[in-house]
Amino acid sequence: MVQPQGAQPVAAEPTAAPPGGSPAPAPVLEVTGLHKSFTGVHALRDVDFAVRPGEVHALIGENGAGKSTLIKVMTGVYEPDEGEVRLRGEEAAFASPLAAQEAGISTIYQEVNLVPMMSVARNLFLGREPRRYGLIDSTRMKREARDILRDYGVHVNPARPLRSLGLGAQQMVAIARAVQIDARVVIMDEPTSSLEAREVETLFGVIRRLRAQGIAIVYVSHRLDELYQVCDRVTVMRDGAVVRVDDMSAVDRITLVSLMLGREIGDVRKHGATGFADAEHQVKGAPVVAAHDLQRRHQLDGVSVDIRPGEVVGLGGLLGSGRSETAKAIMGALPLDGGTVEIGGATTRRTVAASIRAGVVMLPEDRKLEGIVPSLSVRENIVLAALPRITRAGLVDRAKQDEIVDYFMKRLRIKASGPDQRVSELSGGNQQKVLLARCLCLDPKALLLDEPTRGIDVGAKAEVQGSSTSWPSRGSACCSSRRSWTSSSRAPTASSCSRTAAWSASSRATTSRRTRS
Repeated sequence: MVQPQGAQPVAAEPTAAPPGGSPAPAPVLEVTGLHKSFTGVHALRDVDFAVRPGEVHALIGENGAGKSTLIKVMTGVYEPDEGEVRLRGEEAAFASPLAAQEAGISTIYQEVNLVPMMSVARNLFLGREPRRYGLIDSTRMKREARDILRDYGVHVNPARPLRSLGLGAQQMVAIARAVQIDARVVIMDEPTSSLEAREVETLFGVIRRLRAQGIAIVYVSHRLDELYQVCDRVTVMRDGAVVRVDDMSAVDRITLVSLMLGREIGDVRKHGATGFADAEHQVKGAPVVAAHDLQRRHQLDGVSVDIRPGEVVGLGGLLGSGRSETAKAIMGALPLDGGTVEIGGATTRRTVAASIRAGVVMLPEDRKLEGIVPSLSVRENIVLAALPRITRAGLVDRAKQDEIVDYFMKRLRIKASGPDQRVSELSGGNQQKVLLARCLCLDPKALLLDEPTRGIDVGAKAEVQGSSTSWPSRGSACCSSRRSWTSSSRAPTASSCSRTAAWSASSRATTSRRTRS
């Protein structure tokens, strides 16, 4: 049964003993009575959590529920205000993530946390490079890196810079690095958010192998299908507290969603500003954006796509197929060898600034590297692109700035202690909403969204989709908005779009087709 808002957390119920009557093994990693606050905001409230050897334990909840904070306390990033962390039955107080790693806790973060300028091999062995006569043995390191990555389905030259790989391949390198460290606990924070189906299956094989070796795995994901495939138990968090701990097989999907949100999913669709399933907008007139015969060596091969007023067009395809490159080319962020882009019937200069002036904005795939400015506040990140419009004689109109920020924080339900909180302190889903607010506050004619729901929970996913697809109804200027989605997951693409275009491995787009009647 779903708790009402503000109710006390549901106490964790004991899990049945394994078949044969033998008692469950003692936890290898356990936290009890954890409390953690930031600038008056309670991130964790009396949290208990435990993971056993040879167990895959799901940790789920809405963005902002406290999952990331809990992980950071367990791995030495944050020090708890109250409570204790125990590793192998002994109290542990890690001074840093390195100390936690040396104690046997390895973490795979949602945002790739490696060194993009270094080679793939150096990233894989960073801090534990094989040596010969006191010097790094590069030949051995590259040979071993190639063998390790082959087990993860990554077939690349290990001497290549990490930044030259796609985001999915970079994530697989991060996963391989974390697993290679001699760890007794592996924490995986949204490990599949950038992976395609083949890579996900490879990762699941690795997880099953680790489980068989007695390694404990904490698995954080908003993709509920994955939880039922690989997880043994689940802990659900909401508003910084644990609301349920149970065997994975004992909790159905709708119950998980209801526990995460604190209400039924039907209520979210009715009152959560989604509307994407029911939204119908008239599609008429000349294209707002039209790309013709886009060419870029090894990436795009004669791609053409058009976007009409009030229409939502999905660009679908596997990672590396060219869908993201198409969006960047339209935006002017990717140099082309050939082809043209027209906005409002006029050919534009191929620069991001020219596209923004013409009314085209883009939400990038990698919010960490291409989106948020982590040192700035929520307020500053939202209005960053709108500053030229709200500045007079070199001074920012603070009243107009506050009006924009207040409106979008309420409209998109951005969870923060206030607009002056640093955006880097927000959860991934709320950071994504901040970036969407930055795009929408420009009143764009065309909005390009590249993997807009990557790594965010079911509630935030509905809000992001709903806000994007309902925007054409918000005034005459936005009635001619064009929405272009790119996604490697077909479900959110198809449910939100008027038409879809599929990208093949040859970086060509097939004929678009309507997805809504």
